[in-house]
Amino acid sequence: MFEQPRWSKWAWLNLIAGYVWISTATSLGFLASIPPWVVGAAFLSAGVSQLVWPGDNRINQTASIAGLAGVLLSLPYGIGLGLPSFFLLAATALAAAWGAGRTAIQLETHHEGVPVPAPTPGLAVKVALDEAILGFEQWGPSGFALDGTLERVIDELDRLHARFEREGLLEKPEAYHAAPPELVDPEIRLREAAGRQIEVLRFESGYAPAEGEPGRERWLGYEPCRDGWAWVLRHPGAPRPWIIATNGYRMGHARIDVGLFRRFFHRNGLNVLIPVLPLHGPRRLGWHSGTGFLGIDMVDTLHAEAQAVWDMRRLLSWIRTQEAPSVGAFGLSLGGYTTANFVSLADGLACAIAGIPLADVPRMLRRHGAAHQIQYAIHRGLDFGRASQVMGVVSPLALEPRVPREGRLIFSGNADRLVPPDQVRDLWRHWEEPEIVWYAGSHLSFKAEREVWRAVDRTLLETGLHV
Repeated sequence: MFEQPRWSKWAWLNLIAGYVWISTATSLGFLASIPPWVVGAAFLSAGVSQLVWPGDNRINQTASIAGLAGVLLSLPYGIGLGLPSFFLLAATALAAAWGAGRTAIQLETHHEGVPVPAPTPGLAVKVALDEAILGFEQWGPSGFALDGTLERVIDELDRLHARFEREGLLEKPEAYHAAPPELVDPEIRLREAAGRQIEVLRFESGYAPAEGEPGRERWLGYEPCRDGWAWVLRHPGAPRPWIIATNGYRMGHARIDVGLFRRFFHRNGLNVLIPVLPLHGPRRLGWHSGTGFLGIDMVDTLHAEAQAVWDMRRLLSWIRTQEAPSVGAFGLSLGGYTTANFVSLADGLACAIAGIPLADVPRMLRRHGAAHQIQYAIHRGLDFGRASQVMGVVSPLALEPRVPREGRLIFSGNADRLVPPDQVRDLWRHWEEPEIVWYAGSHLSFKAEREVWRAVDRTLLETGLHV
């Protein structure tokens, strides 16, 4: 029988933090004591759990969230209690979050073909930030309700599998994607975002799942997804190369997207088009950007991704009317996944850069879903192997890239907690092992990794996308 790892030596950091925070809470009035009590209890529970159940991902996620919350709370409480209390509260909170990151590194499975991360203090900080993001996702609307949704998903996947098998799409997934009409005369208006003027493109997407396809009517009912959106940074004067830079999960807001991708405009001299993924930004269904794209409702994920690629192919046709001498593609995380699909269906692109890209949605769900819910779903009949076959029509592991091998680049952190490195490795292998940058970091640390941007700039230069 497999034995769980026990007695994480970093648990004492959370235990000490819990003691400090609860001790502080006991010296305060009732209302003032509630926040430090909550944070202290989270530290204590995480510390005890790290001792006896360290293999549960939610433990380190809880400790990381508590650590970040503690750092934020330490300032107002430090003002009231004095400078020594501020330093004690902040230091113990930071140490607890660091210990969660260090424990997560220790527990991560080593993936063949991926460099083994050295457990340095700096890496533990980076991993702790990933763990906190995962923790927030766990506290959000994750999982699924026991309201018949799971049974509907299973039925839709089974019917889609039968349909795709009958139509030969399991063997030829690219045939699932119809050629969209060219984009002509989209609505364009100007606005300010991230300190500069941008163009906002809006157009009728025109995407629809095939007649009779399970989930078609539900998807067509998502009214915000009917229009496509994109942010554009454009240089005046002579025509320049363009790059299509695709946002990650939970992004889709102009200020954030432009702030992240404007380096291509300023440093590389490119015109930049940033498509907004379905269910994100102005296309979201609720208050939280991205909700519904990655979840147990995999048929919605399939349609969201199919529409994303459809829209990007239409936007590419519009770029080519702007006298673009060349066009490249860049994507991060979910945008890396979408970029990898896009460059498998669009011709004539100069380069394809997939950053921290997920590659297999069902495998991702099994990794991050609550263990008891995954077990329940399997018990009810959810076949993840069959789901992977269905999702193959929107999987970069099933589609073949059309960009020349020398124009392909992949980068990823070898301690990424959001997109496990084995997914990136599998995409690298499927792409015929082009240049890949494994940096010593996590999902969120890519922006600070110099070797990543050196490789990106070199690829842009060598493929003609640099001015």
